[in-house]
Amino acid sequence: MIDTKRPAEMIWSKPEKEIARHAYRAAYERECAAIVENIRKMVAGINAPDDMWQLHDYLTKMRKETDEKYDYRYSVLLWVFGRLMFEGWIKEEDLPGLSEDKLQQIRLTAKFMAGI
Repeated sequence: MIDTKRPAEMIWSKPEKEIARHAYRAAYERECAAIVENIRKMVAGINAPDDMWQLHDYLTKMRKETDEKYDYRYSVLLWVFGRLMFEGWIKEEDLPGLSEDKLQQIRLTAKFMAGI
């Protein structure tokens, strides 16, 4: 018989939840600031209708990517942090106080995404 139980989820202490929430928000704000900067550059270069629709397409793409990426469920948060670390939106220094097992899983995810 196949065991279909999910592996036990990691337990998040109250301080770890606060650290995670702060790092999550900071990463989201950093990425949104970068998107805004790109939008400003694109708007400055709008000279034709096609330019306007490229802006629309960019916004649609960024909305979809950020909605997919920023998932604050504790069951996937370590994967989210690993992705954010890989993409450069957070650093390990943004996660002081997380348990070593959580940090290790985040590092491993970032390395996996980098193909290391």
